[in-house]
Amino acid sequence: MFERLLPDLHEGLIAVGEAAQGLREPWWIFGGAAMALYGLTDLHVPDIDVLCARRDAPVLLDALGGQVMPDPGEGLFRSAVFGRASDQPLLVEVMAELETRDGAEWRPAGFTSRRRIVLDDVDLFVPDIRDHIALYRLFGRPKDLVRVEQLERLIA
Repeated sequence: MFERLLPDLHEGLIAVGEAAQGLREPWWIFGGAAMALYGLTDLHVPDIDVLCARRDAPVLLDALGGQVMPDPGEGLFRSAVFGRASDQPLLVEVMAELETRDGAEWRPAGFTSRRRIVLDDVDLFVPDIRDHIALYRLFGRPKDLVRVEQLERLIA
């Protein structure tokens, strides 16, 4: 199944998994990279999104050669910690305590499930597909709703 991963994505996922071995709390790969790990092949994955605990985010970024930076905040999302590791095979974006705007309120956005995937003997973690669908519905942007449809086909 993973032989269909593009080389940059494959190498980037391995780098994240190896760098995350020392993290103290649960972490997840989500977004397009997780969708590729679920087996979707007809999508462009421009980066690897990682959600982790606040105290683990700087540790992970350091292990990946990245750095904490101001959250660019699109107005819809914000993170207590945000950073990028751009010297990896694929850009890695690390977030902690992710929130999404719901009208004037901010709501926590995260996962309650955690599924282990082994890629080249390296442990990676993704949310259950249904949990991922719930996050995309919460985000509610047109591109997120397209992803909901793609993910729902996997569980139909």
